[in-house]
Amino acid sequence: MPLHIPRIPGVDFLATGRQLGYLEIEHSDNAHDAAVIPSPIAVLSGGAGPTALLIAGTHGDEYEGQILLQELIRSIDPAEVSGRLIVLPALNIAAVREGRRVASVDGVNLNRSLPGNAAGGPAQQIASIVAEDLIPLADFVMDIHSGGIASEYVPSAFVYHGPTPELWAQKTAAVAAFNVPYSVVVQPMLKSGSISGAADRAGVPMISTELGGRGTVSVQILERARKGLRALLGHWGLLQEAPPTERSPEWSAVESAVQWVELTPQSPVNSTMAGLFEPTVELGQRVAAGALVARVHSVEELDRPPKEFFAPIDGVVAIVRHPAPVNVGTTLVNIAVDHGTTHPKGNYVTA
Repeated sequence: MPLHIPRIPGVDFLATGRQLGYLEIEHSDNAHDAAVIPSPIAVLSGGAGPTALLIAGTHGDEYEGQILLQELIRSIDPAEVSGRLIVLPALNIAAVREGRRVASVDGVNLNRSLPGNAAGGPAQQIASIVAEDLIPLADFVMDIHSGGIASEYVPSAFVYHGPTPELWAQKTAAVAAFNVPYSVVVQPMLKSGSISGAADRAGVPMISTELGGRGTVSVQILERARKGLRALLGHWGLLQEAPPTERSPEWSAVESAVQWVELTPQSPVNSTMAGLFEPTVELGQRVAAGALVARVHSVEELDRPPKEFFAPIDGVVAIVRHPAPVNVGTTLVNIAVDHGTTHPKGNYVTA
């Protein structure tokens, strides 16, 4: 018996081989006169085995994941796959086309919209398809993010803590397989409406990423993530792991052990004045509480000295604001608690 999803016409999720199609997002306005915004999807299946749901383009200005998944769709022979890959390389296609975090068509952050609304606007419809139709098919989920145009992260896996010891063990094993230099961990169910939260509620192990940022693509980070993605799919039992390749000197020191850091409510350093942001620390730098991490310079008040900002805790500079202009409330840097090469334990939520 075939398995069809009404909002993804022409794709049989039980068929083997390569299928390319679209999520049909109904919307009619001056720019979308055909009343459908098509978000691309690929299903690559070799038959029996687990299902991995791979997502990029949840935010349109985050490019590494879009490139990685486009490459994967073109390069993988479905006969190589033990199970099924469901790949969404440009999930919020309207935002991807604009190169913006959210699309102007609705101004909605897709990664705060799950479980969504099938009768809502474009982002709400996409969120509904992901939460109601696709996550229930998946044994594993990966949502590939980076800092976009507004920030830069240490190259990292990004995981919600918990929500159970069993899921946490599966997440930490996936992080080790993906093996980028850092893993950023945050509290369980950190953001309402996120894909990570939806996967946790469904009991499906999921990791996200934050692969750099600044609205561009790093050659080194992309290559590391390219290897990591294949290794992760091998770990999950969907692909034979690629043979080891020569490590680049820039990454060899960290390829054997992931550095675990944790964002907490004390991590953000927020500006209390408008002006131009001057970072005084580097991404990945270790700092002590009280260390100078940023200055903000007034644009109009020429006799006003810059305002200085200091690290609230000991830790690692995990995120740095990218555009220099800031306002009151803009996050300048985030200082993450350093757990070394051992992931944190405990703090699970209960059902």
